Amino acid sequence: MYEERSFGDKTWLVLKGLAMGAANKVPGVSGGVVAFVAGFYEEFIYSLQKVNRKAFALLINGRFASFYRYINGQFLGLLILGMVISYFSVSKLLDYLIEHFELYVWSAFFGMIIGSIYYIAKDFDNWNRKYLGYMLCGIIAGVGISFLEPASENTNLFFVFFCGIIGVSGMTLPGLSGSFILILMGNYVLLIVDSVNALYNTVAELLTGDVSFVNDPVRIQLLKILIVFSLGSLTGLVSLSHLLAYVIKHFKSATYAVIIGFIAGSLGVVWPWKNKQYEYNASGAINYDANGQPIIKGYERYWPTEISAETIWAIFFIIVGILIVLSLDWYNKHVNRRHG
Repeated sequence: MYEERSFGDKTWLVLKGLAMGAANKVPGVSGGVVAFVAGFYEEFIYSLQKVNRKAFALLINGRFASFYRYINGQFLGLLILGMVISYFSVSKLLDYLIEHFELYVWSAFFGMIIGSIYYIAKDFDNWNRKYLGYMLCGIIAGVGISFLEPASENTNLFFVFFCGIIGVSGMTLPGLSGSFILILMGNYVLLIVDSVNALYNTVAELLTGDVSFVNDPVRIQLLKILIVFSLGSLTGLVSLSHLLAYVIKHFKSATYAVIIGFIAGSLGVVWPWKNKQYEYNASGAINYDANGQPIIKGYERYWPTEISAETIWAIFFIIVGILIVLSLDWYNKHVNRRHG
């Protein structure tokens, strides 16, 4: 039985959902890291595990209150509410910041991941050759993924459903960015930008009584894609949570060692100093997506060679990112003392 939450705890949970939703949208950043650092990762996984045959039986039989309690509905509902709000607010702000202050945004996320590694590793007491080996495997996997070449966009609905299953991994597996995986699969812009914007525009039009979008085949196709992607994400979220719940229960130390390595390996994805590599056509011109944005093929990372004002600000934001995570550590200790 899960504890009843105070109003303040409920508000914080929505805010954590906001942070998790924003992190899931940024390539290279994992919403699972937010869950891990904010202290609700295991409850998140075990709550999702409750979405099973028993839960569906309760739902079908009309036992809605029992269903709600069984799946820890208050926790999941508030968290998902925060994520939904994030996709139409915080993530929009992040889009703007990445477009205009890209180096500083990546620097802050880089610092937050460094802080996350420290936060998780400091309480891990089982370091020996075996668990160092597990951590090394996680680092190798994280670094290897960061250097893969992206595929081309694919609107096939079966592939979109599969993208949903794989892309949601960032919510359940800390260190593995679902958005970055979607870039590698070639469908990040289609699924996270174009289809979400199509839904946003559709809702805005419906609120004003405008239903002209039904005659727009491109809009309808994007909405279909978003629905299929969402179904794939739900399928992946539930199935991966069952697997992870089993692994955490039986191999907790090994799992945590791999997660620490995975998060460390993901630092290469969010390395602040990098140049975009664009996709070119046969004539040597840059290819553009349906929204007129240049298609990014990958990134070329480099070390800053001079101490400029821009470099100093980037280092400052790395430190800010680290301090944000450490402040969460302080907050969790404060809450534990209050309830202790």
